[in-house]
Amino acid sequence: MRQLSQIYLLLLLLTGLQGCSTIGYYGQAVGGHLSLMLRGQPVESVARDPQTDPELKRKLSVAQSARTFANDVLQLPVGKAFTKYVELDQPWVVVNLVAVPEFSLDPHQWCYPVVGCQAYRGYFNLERARKEQARFNAQDYDTFIGAVTAYSTLGWFNDPLHTGFTSLPDDRMVALMFHELAHQVVYIKEDTAFNESFATAVELEGLRIWLEQQASETGFDRALQRLEHRNRTLDLVNGTSAQLRQLYQQQVLAADVLRGSKATLLEELALAYAKLSEDYPEPGPFGTPPVRLNNANLALFQQYNQHVPAFRQLLRDHHYDFGRFYDSVETLSRATPEAREQQLSALSQRFVEHL
Repeated sequence: MRQLSQIYLLLLLLTGLQGCSTIGYYGQAVGGHLSLMLRGQPVESVARDPQTDPELKRKLSVAQSARTFANDVLQLPVGKAFTKYVELDQPWVVVNLVAVPEFSLDPHQWCYPVVGCQAYRGYFNLERARKEQARFNAQDYDTFIGAVTAYSTLGWFNDPLHTGFTSLPDDRMVALMFHELAHQVVYIKEDTAFNESFATAVELEGLRIWLEQQASETGFDRALQRLEHRNRTLDLVNGTSAQLRQLYQQQVLAADVLRGSKATLLEELALAYAKLSEDYPEPGPFGTPPVRLNNANLALFQQYNQHVPAFRQLLRDHHYDFGRFYDSVETLSRATPEAREQQLSALSQRFVEHL
């Protein structure tokens, strides 16, 4: 009942602070989350049920071990998260829409009363996302809709385990759990890059330590390959983004000229990504080539990876004492955006120098 009361109070808050045009969006968001919570069954009950598939039982056991590890070793605020299980009708729980102006790499921001502004908007209903996407497309925005395997309620509710997690390989499932729990540690309004990069760093380093304790050389090798693929993709994206930003500043050029040069740079990036992907057995962050990329793909990818080296360096500085690391991240989160960016850049540079 406490969770239901929280949901209804949150709905009243959101609809009271927003115009009528956004009530429909918040209604689907709260309704979708409420449906997810009500469908949850205790993990222990599902695991004991003789009708439960043996592989799912094994997955649930791995997830509960990872949950204990997150609490004891990574010092994450586990609470009662992942103690219930939900069977989804699809491998994703929500879809996110990203929209970026045609000649910009700065994503549109959606602002909310509780969590501030974000560079994406989540939908439980794919058709609603597509309708909003069409509205931005009509304004010549670059858009992207991506499936989201899981999301965090930042500790407002006890987030459930679901098939989005259990359909993944063990190492990726565990990493995703660490990522979502990390969002409960520190969350800054209107700084998606900080939030996602921090959670990704916790995910990566947490998974590394987890796999070392599991003596899973195969899983660790796969994780290292994914990390290398992502880092090398980020290098490609950063290079192309620098060229695009320079191009977009040339507003004296005709729109057709800008559009043609932009298409050439994005096609070159897609080809470079395809060439890079030949060296890796698993699909990379943009999926299996050939891929079509736009401003929205690049902006979202950079949001999730921009400061990961900085946070990994900060954790290294604290000798992998996660508690002290979180304290430093909390202190960093209270700095001005300019000071925060400066400190993160310095940490990133140090990380690169120590490679």
